[in-house]
Amino acid sequence: MVTAKAKKSKSVYAPGPENQTVESHTLAILVNNEPGVLARVIGLFSGRGYNIESLTVAETDHTKHLSRITIVCTGTPPVIEQIKNQLTRMVPVKSVDDLTTAGPYVDRELALVKVVATGDKRIEALRIADIFRARAVDSTLSSFIFEVTGTTQKINAFIDLMRPLGLVDASRTGVAALGRGQTAIGD
Repeated sequence: MVTAKAKKSKSVYAPGPENQTVESHTLAILVNNEPGVLARVIGLFSGRGYNIESLTVAETDHTKHLSRITIVCTGTPPVIEQIKNQLTRMVPVKSVDDLTTAGPYVDRELALVKVVATGDKRIEALRIADIFRARAVDSTLSSFIFEVTGTTQKINAFIDLMRPLGLVDASRTGVAALGRGQTAIGD
C-alpha cells in the first residue's frame, strides 16, 4: 500500500516562507470610487494566493469620487513588495501606502459581541467589559451586545475572555488606519 504525504499549500508565484519571516502589513490604497474596483483589487490577492487578514473600504472624498481601501495582509518581504507593485500598476489605483513601513500610524477596529449569560457569568461579563471599556449597546434579561473598539489584539483578547462566559456571536469591522503626522494618503 502506498501512502501520500500531505503537503502544505503555497503560492506558485513567490518563494515559500521557509527562509524568510512572514510579516503583517497594513496597506492604505486610494482608488477611484467606481463599480468593480474592489473586485479587481481583491482579485489580485485571490488570483495569486495572497491572504487578506482584514479589509475595509469606504468613500473618503465624494467630490473627487475617491475611496480608501485598508488591507491587512501577510507575506514574506518579497511578497509584500510584489503586492504593492501590482496594486500600484492597476488603473483605478491612485496611490498605495504601506503604513507599516511609512512610519507611525494609528489603527483601530470595532466589534459587536453578543454574550448570553445569567448569574455570576453575567456579572463577570459586565466586569470584563468595563475593564476593556466596552459599552453594552443592547441588553435583555439573558444577553448583552457589547461594542468594543481598539487594536486587533485588544478585540481578540476581549472575544477570548467572553467565550467561556457565553459568547454566541461577534461581528467585526476590520482595521481602519491612518498614518500619524501632517501628510495624507498619496502625499
